[in-house]
Amino acid sequence: MDIAPSPIPSRTQYVQEAVKRAILTGQLRPGQPLVEAELAAQFGVSKTPVREALKTLAGRGLVVMSEYKGATVRTVDTAMAHAVYDVRLLLEPEALRRTVAAGAGLEDAGAALERSDAAADPAGRSLANRDFHRALYRSCGNPLLTRMLDELRDQAALVSAVAWQAVPSWEQEAREHREILARACDGDADGAARALHDHIASFVQRAFPKGE
Repeated sequence: MDIAPSPIPSRTQYVQEAVKRAILTGQLRPGQPLVEAELAAQFGVSKTPVREALKTLAGRGLVVMSEYKGATVRTVDTAMAHAVYDVRLLLEPEALRRTVAAGAGLEDAGAALERSDAAADPAGRSLANRDFHRALYRSCGNPLLTRMLDELRDQAALVSAVAWQAVPSWEQEAREHREILARACDGDADGAARALHDHIASFVQRAFPKGE
């Protein structure tokens, strides 16, 4: 029996997720060109799903589209890093405070920490880190707040990927993650929120100090 080819939307999704993963794990570097023909050949698709995938990634802040230069991986600088993390500082600690106050379970956050500890490479740690942070806020009780943080986390992960290449700080961040989770599991909503705020603020300042 002949199997019909996958519809374009699913091909687009496949390319989109593969390119996003490559960007967020550092396989594709900031400023690197994303050539439609090359990606189409790599993934065995036409240029149409590649083009649509890149447009979506541009809308999520991971890719820059230029009429003359084509598509490139977004470059991270100090201004961009602080803009993204300023929004995280405004939203994420409050979302965690609400999650803890609601008595929501945090088992997935603990599982993400275990995956991070067991990861064999930076890519695995990066993906586990994203899962950890999402597990802290996804049960905050406000779907709009959750969606806003979901839309931001790809850009935050891009900032982190660039920072970790220059200043590896996995062990320190793992300790901070465990402290945040411990306070949250103890029901200390305000303490967990403060610890998360300090964690986010210290990371961006350490990796992208203003004035340099």
